[in-house]
Amino acid sequence: MTAWLGFLALALCSWSLQDAVVEACTCVPIHPQDAFCNSDIVIRAKVVGKKLMKDGPFGTMRYTVKQMKMYRGFQIMPHVQYIYTEASESLCGVKLEVNKYQYLITGRVYEGKVYTGLCNWYEKWDRLTLSQRKGLNHRYHLGCGCKIRPCYYLPCFATSKNECIWTDMLSNFGHSGYQAKHYACIQRVEGYCSWYRGWAPPDKTIINATDP
Repeated sequence: MTAWLGFLALALCSWSLQDAVVEACTCVPIHPQDAFCNSDIVIRAKVVGKKLMKDGPFGTMRYTVKQMKMYRGFQIMPHVQYIYTEASESLCGVKLEVNKYQYLITGRVYEGKVYTGLCNWYEKWDRLTLSQRKGLNHRYHLGCGCKIRPCYYLPCFATSKNECIWTDMLSNFGHSGYQAKHYACIQRVEGYCSWYRGWAPPDKTIINATDP
């Protein structure tokens, strides 16, 4: 369990797309594409059961899931049956509803188990945008060699050809921003990375750095 607590501490450096911020669980913003590329496992699944495992001081919640589709992690674990998370939200544990929704769940694998938390990307499937779903299927994978650099104040400039400047933090603090919902940063044939909007209509209110 000590090793898992160390893993959880590292997870605090990533971020969830959830709107709620739980006291004592602090996560930094991360674009959905980075959340995808930094995860060992990315699946769409329905929770069909849960059990509180009495390990560690607060326990671990084990969710039994019915995997609908896997987007990342085929070579590590082709089929996921259980998802583990801290039982306490103050330790970044997630609460998933049983037999109600399909979820997008991302996580890391430790000693043959998939762990997720508030600092990972998890979301009800029907709340994902069309662009995010297309990203999961193909586009995010194309951009795993790119670097998405957050911009917290202007001016912001790319320092290398493999960078995309992420400006959602200027107005939306990342999680509900237009770029997070509708853009992927992908590598072009010429070798440089730029934003790809896909099916989403252009938003004239955002700055030019968001456009390819």
